[in-house]
Amino acid sequence: MYLFRISVPSISRIIQEVCKALIDVLHDFVRIPDTEDGWKKIARDFEVLWNYPHCIGACDGKHIVLQNPKNSGSLFYNYKGTFSIVLMAVTDADYNFIYANIGCQGRISDGGVFRETIFYKKLANNNLALPAPESLPGSNRLSPYVILTDDAFPLQEHILKPFSGYHDKGSCERVYNYRHSRARRVVENSFGLLASVFRVFRKPLMVHVDNAEIITTTCIYLHNFLRRSKTSRPLYSPQGSFDHETRDGNIIPGSWRVTTQGDNGVLNLQHRARRSTFEAKEVRKEFMRFFTSDEGRVPWQDFYA
Repeated sequence: MYLFRISVPSISRIIQEVCKALIDVLHDFVRIPDTEDGWKKIARDFEVLWNYPHCIGACDGKHIVLQNPKNSGSLFYNYKGTFSIVLMAVTDADYNFIYANIGCQGRISDGGVFRETIFYKKLANNNLALPAPESLPGSNRLSPYVILTDDAFPLQEHILKPFSGYHDKGSCERVYNYRHSRARRVVENSFGLLASVFRVFRKPLMVHVDNAEIITTTCIYLHNFLRRSKTSRPLYSPQGSFDHETRDGNIIPGSWRVTTQGDNGVLNLQHRARRSTFEAKEVRKEFMRFFTSDEGRVPWQDFYA
């Protein structure tokens, strides 16, 4: 600001104009599949890369922390005692965002945020063009295509989360939780890289709520653009950026975990106990049975689960 002698209002206006231009140019880089084949492509990638069949995405949310918005009262006040907007997103198996909802007030419960998204409403109304349920290998039961979440979300027919509580080593529930966490880790890593590279997220945003939404949206689009470009991909996310595994399944933490350690600009969602339907529990049990069967187990899971 002082080097180029540009006023604060001018900088604010320039940032807003540049972000809007980038969103306009890059809007096609974040897109929900609109055909069964598109969803099956994502499911194949999850099965090949993360050994989780019928998975069409990993979902998570974050609180983007703000300075206290003027005249907002407690609208943006979250469970951590800070002010925030909520970023809710779904990623594919290769760390790309396929959906993002930004701007919900931080005071709204995390489950409530998800239920208000266009993505959830389309999912609940069967308007996402998802493939019909198919049987998992070695099973004659039909299993739906699912999205993986954590305990902050409800367990539903198309939305699976881990079993809650402690489970003995080697138990079926613990094996399922390991396989679930392994596949869902892609969305955690996507958020981690985003916060690591775009350093605006390392501390509370000192901007108006509307500008915070625009900045966050722009970073989401840029993330996908940089990931999908052959020239920028190795620069944006060089080897070691994400959590990765050795041949025996040992997890090596991604570099973003060190880079963002101690930052307070992005917070996790609050985990809450939620009631689940019998049908949803049966869907999760079917995947659990598959992961503990000869057809579905991986050689290293007994060591880690």
